[in-house]
Parts: sequence; structure tokens; C-alpha cells
Amino acid sequence: MNSDILESLLVSTHRLTRVAAQATGSTTPSAQWRTLSILEADGPMRIGELAAASRVTQPGMTRLLATMVEEELVSRIADRDDSRAWLIVVTKKGAQALADWRAQLAQTLEPWFGELSDDDWATLASAASLLQANLGTDSAAVAS
Repeated sequence: MNSDILESLLVSTHRLTRVAAQATGSTTPSAQWRTLSILEADGPMRIGELAAASRVTQPGMTRLLATMVEEELVSRIADRDDSRAWLIVVTKKGAQALADWRAQLAQTLEPWFGELSDDDWATLASAASLLQANLGTDSAAVAS
């Protein structure tokens, strides 16, 4: 039964994110938002770690990051533990772009949820709090 509830949450949140992203008309790849979300939640990472966390190949992540560095959404910093390696970190511009994207997604979804009662909103707030308490504040699912 509990696994059924979790499965329902997974299916619904993926659909929620997909519907919202499509409704915005944005052509920005979901991998960009997922990458920014991961870095925001987990901090600086090496490219290989970031690729694994985002579930993309390392060459794919390298290509994505090249564009993101060019757009100044992320930057490379030296890895203090290994002078040959680089860490990827979110820039202020990247953090703001992610915050703006999340706000746009939320605004886009408002028409689908406009008829909810105060009790329904309280239920959603409670569910969000439970998810955050058990998973942390990682918002990758919302950004993908």
C-alpha cells in the first residue's frame, strides 16, 4: 500500500513537471534545469559525479556544461582535493535563472489548481513538507 502511494506521487510529480514545462513553451532542455537543481541542492561537483546524479553520460554532461558555462549559469572552480580536477558550481545568474524557472512553472500551473479549497492547499503543503523532510530540499524533480 505505501509503495502504491509513493508510485502515485512519482507518476503525478513527473506529469506535473512535464505539463508545466510544456505549457511554458520554453525550449530550454530539462537537463539544464535538472543540473542547476542538483548543483544548488548538493553543492559543487565534478563532471562525472554530476553526470551520474543527472543520469546522463559524461560526454553529454560535458556538452551541456559548455553551453551553461558560456551562458554564465555555472562556472568551473579548482578542486582543492585534486589540483588536476575541476568542480562545477552554480553562479548567481544560474541560481536566479533556476528561481525564475520554478516561479514560471508554478504560475503556469495555477489555472489547474485554482479551484482547490483551503483544506486542499493545506494537504498539498503538508505533502510538500513531508517530502522535503524525508528527501531534503533537492528540487531536481521539479526542474526536470
